[in-house]
Amino acid sequence: MKRREFLKGAGVGALAVGASALSGCNRDEATATTAAARPQETFEWKMVTTWPKNFPGMGTSAEKLATLIGAMSGGRLKVRVFGGGELVPALDVFDTVSQGGAEMGHGAAYYWKSKSDVFPFFSTVPFGMNAEEMNAWLHYGGGLELWKEAYAPYGVIPAAAGNTGVQMAGWFNKEINRLEDLKGLKMRIPGLGGEVLKRAGGTPVNMAGGELFLAMQTGALDALEWVGPYNDLAFGLHKVAKYYYYPGWHEPGTTLEAIINQAAFEQLPADLQSIVISACRVVNQDMLNLYTARNHDALQTLVGKHGVDVRRLPDDVLVRLRSLSEEVVGGLVGNNEFARRVYDSYEGFYDQAVKWHDISERAYFDVRG
Repeated sequence: MKRREFLKGAGVGALAVGASALSGCNRDEATATTAAARPQETFEWKMVTTWPKNFPGMGTSAEKLATLIGAMSGGRLKVRVFGGGELVPALDVFDTVSQGGAEMGHGAAYYWKSKSDVFPFFSTVPFGMNAEEMNAWLHYGGGLELWKEAYAPYGVIPAAAGNTGVQMAGWFNKEINRLEDLKGLKMRIPGLGGEVLKRAGGTPVNMAGGELFLAMQTGALDALEWVGPYNDLAFGLHKVAKYYYYPGWHEPGTTLEAIINQAAFEQLPADLQSIVISACRVVNQDMLNLYTARNHDALQTLVGKHGVDVRRLPDDVLVRLRSLSEEVVGGLVGNNEFARRVYDSYEGFYDQAVKWHDISERAYFDVRG
């Protein structure tokens, strides 16, 4: 059987049923959903992203998401991907999808912090949950429901669609030996990590990835964080900075998102809706796998071939940054009832995840050595 015929005849129904089951539907409901689909209808969507076109990991995962949706739908839903700046500026992705200029976007919730202080909770929190814990909170701890509630006023539906894992602390052109070395530093660092840097005396800058090399080269930035070795090598950041610090205290497990225009989503038949959501789940895990597979080799290239000086942030600096992080995260709540609900949900799940991982993951790492 030809591949396309197989996808149309078998894959679509099975995947739609599987997605419905994930949503809590029973088999009869899932079958009814598939039967109710209108196979003669086709749809064409645009996806705008915050990443350069086909940038390794992030950009390629957006392309993979579009390809997967097309294949799973048997070509009934085609998604064309635009890199940051191709159709709209990288940091205009959220507004573009919200206003219907594109049906989908791919980015990260902390880029839209100016709209709501709680948005970064759905991407990453300094010294917070790692990728595995974030996925568990979002999909089984109530996080996704809160995320949908946060985005609902903007006519946007969120879905986890990638995770980088623990990132690096960033690139610097001077040594960081004490907290005072961060004072006056102009550093590209988004989200809550940027707020922590501000409290430490630095100046956070929210800047799209495609602008980083030139900004560092010209002195517009003194330091920057992007992702980790795999992506940082691709951008050539070793050419504009000397010191490469770890660990990524500010981004311990960064969830990337697909955002979907609600009106466009509701125009899809039920099986295509299920396909879109299921494809996001697939890409969410796939991206984490990719970074785990690629980061080590990239780091060896940075060190062995390009002579990058890799250093660990001093313990006293990390201790102070953690204290400042607690102040920043706790201060977001204020008198905002919704922010309190998000905070309580996140912190409650974090506490239980830590307790479990203390006798599972952490204990295993200790004995593995």
